[in-house]
Amino acid sequence: MENPENLSPEELAQRKEEMLKFYTESMPYLEAQLNYETKLSEIDEMRLKRTQIQMAYAQMMNPQEEEPMPEAPDAKPKAKKRTLKKQDA
Repeated sequence: MENPENLSPEELAQRKEEMLKFYTESMPYLEAQLNYETKLSEIDEMRLKRTQIQMAYAQMMNPQEEEPMPEAPDAKPKAKKRTLKKQDA
């Protein structure tokens, strides 16, 4: 590509006209791509929302028991106290 400083005013005007024509002709393709990317984004958002709703519903239908988390990753949970059975006399 030639340095724009070395172009004559006529050549510079011609280059500008060519660039404008190129960009003008490209607009329909860019608009189509924008619509395509927008629709993909909307589909991804809907999938995320649907997944979040399904996860919330599953948690609501199957609540888990609350257990305290061990303090360290390698710590063992505390054992429950065992008691002796009482016999009837």
